[in-house]
Amino acid sequence: MAGEDAAGAGEIGVGDCSIKTIMPSPVAASQLDVKAAEPRRKPFYASLWAQVLIAMALALVLGYFSPARAVAMKPLGDAFIRLITMIITILIFCTVVTGIAGMQDLKKVGRVGGKALLYFEIVSTIALAIGLIVGNTVRPGIGFNVNAATLDAKAVADYAGQAKTQNATEFLMHIIPTTVTDAFAKGDILQVVLVSILFGFALSSAGTRAKPLVGLLESLTQVVFRVVNILMIFAPIGAFGAMAFTIGKYGFASLGPLVKLIATFWITSILFVLLVLGAIAALAGFNILKFLLYIKEEILLVLATSSSETALPTLMEKLEKLGCSRSLVGLVVPTGYTFNTDGSSLYMTLAALFVAQATNTHLTLLQQLTILSVATLTSKGASGVQGASFIALVATLSVIPTIPVAGMALILGIDRFMSMFRGLVNMIGNGVATLVVARWENELGRDALRNGLA
Repeated sequence: MAGEDAAGAGEIGVGDCSIKTIMPSPVAASQLDVKAAEPRRKPFYASLWAQVLIAMALALVLGYFSPARAVAMKPLGDAFIRLITMIITILIFCTVVTGIAGMQDLKKVGRVGGKALLYFEIVSTIALAIGLIVGNTVRPGIGFNVNAATLDAKAVADYAGQAKTQNATEFLMHIIPTTVTDAFAKGDILQVVLVSILFGFALSSAGTRAKPLVGLLESLTQVVFRVVNILMIFAPIGAFGAMAFTIGKYGFASLGPLVKLIATFWITSILFVLLVLGAIAALAGFNILKFLLYIKEEILLVLATSSSETALPTLMEKLEKLGCSRSLVGLVVPTGYTFNTDGSSLYMTLAALFVAQATNTHLTLLQQLTILSVATLTSKGASGVQGASFIALVATLSVIPTIPVAGMALILGIDRFMSMFRGLVNMIGNGVATLVVARWENELGRDALRNGLA
């Protein structure tokens, strides 16, 4: 047998024949091992964001060509929203409690909460002011010349009945639930956060005696996130049902005379995210466009369902993966759903001016500033639940008697289209806020955050 050692090649003699073999070199072998170890990338159609996008496209087609059948798809969207809402309170409880219980420095909880509330108040007030400025500049309601007496006040009556302008004391009292179980039964996120913080502090102060319970809650948290992952399998179906209903029920034709208001709000929302939140993100050390790509599944879900709550569980999970601590995510994100409603703030002042302009109601500067100041409180109740912002706007207008509340009937039919971007800006704003507070607390390094988003 004759052989030669040339880059792993050799000959094996068998009788009169010789078979030339190519043996992989050590370098080539290591490259093969690396390739074998790399996870196979999912095809385009297997990713969640692509499935949701396809579902939305199919819903648009069905809603346009067969409105009646599209409206019948509503239970699919409602069922998915209820499935997600079902798990939110227990997810927040587990996340906040285990996060605080595992903290070495309990002062950090108060510090994080204080920084988050300060950030929320500043940014949401900026959003309210921008809505007021855009409303006075673009003036989307001019030219309607609507006589308020001819409007159907009954259409707004149900919302007016739910609307109630709270003072600061009433708002703070509402945070305290009647019983612990009542907070979970009603699904009030802010009440659940309060209960969770108290339990977290109690477990932390109990020391080693509470370790078995903390361990149990940590295991329960993992199970709850697995439940969320299971529910997200049905996200495309829920997105299809919700979007099909919206197009089938209201249709593109219903946008007609109000297209200027919708376009104004959508463009303002996009610019707010790119410019205002983009500037905040840049100061915090990350790129807003990369963050939007990172949460693209959540963006599509909110657009399809018109509710920011559907994205809350997965948004929290993704922020933890970026390096934010569980306790910080558990405090900032759920609290932000009540206090950091940037999209709702933009909508409320812009829509209030639209109703005044459409009914030829002149507003003085003092009255506009009154709307701004009242909206800073009423907007805090406009959480991720669909329609909450509309109710909050009715409550806001009720303090300015010269504006006919019946004028809200003008925008009732397009509220679903408005709520798409309201919820979207709310959700993005809460994600940005969490990263900003995490950077503020030195939990995240600039390079680590950029690498995570890349």
